[in-house]
Amino acid sequence: MIIWINGGFGAGKTTLAEELQRRLPDAVVYDPEDVGLMLWKWMPPNGDFQHLPSWRELTVATALSLRRHHADTLIVPMSLIRDAYRTEILGGLADAGEDVLHVFLEADAGVLRERLNARVTSPGRDWDQAARKLGLTGVDEMVAAAARQPAGTLLLRSDKLTSAELADEVLATAHLHQDHADRKRIRPARSLDSEET
Repeated sequence: MIIWINGGFGAGKTTLAEELQRRLPDAVVYDPEDVGLMLWKWMPPNGDFQHLPSWRELTVATALSLRRHHADTLIVPMSLIRDAYRTEILGGLADAGEDVLHVFLEADAGVLRERLNARVTSPGRDWDQAARKLGLTGVDEMVAAAARQPAGTLLLRSDKLTSAELADEVLATAHLHQDHADRKRIRPARSLDSEET
């Protein structure tokens, strides 16, 4: 399964991904931001790398390769606020036969701004500063995006639930269980009437 954690900057995507990986130690966390940074090594950075068709294509291809060759569970913390990009990427994963759980973390605008203002970025890393600035200017758009998520999206309030509670909800919805003492992870079969269409 691929667990895609969506939501605005400061919504808690990375924190949730870390909590899920703590509980599912065999899972791989994949951050498509690294694909964008790689592309910018070959071309001048120009705004948001999500606008690059090559970023969207490589994001899907990398996720598929990681899931198929390295992990039964792939955890992807990445904002996909533009509807067309979300449809292209998540649709590409589903079309390739992947089981995708799309999670969207909601939070009030004031909470997002507070979290972003409190965020400590690495000195000298221009991308960290640019991402923080972009996050602050796009807070209202990110809050509004929660209402536009497709059917089947797991909407969770990251300003109301702890990271542990969020992880509980994701694991229950994904029908995944934490490793047991024998280190075997169990995923019960889904019944046909519980499948999302």
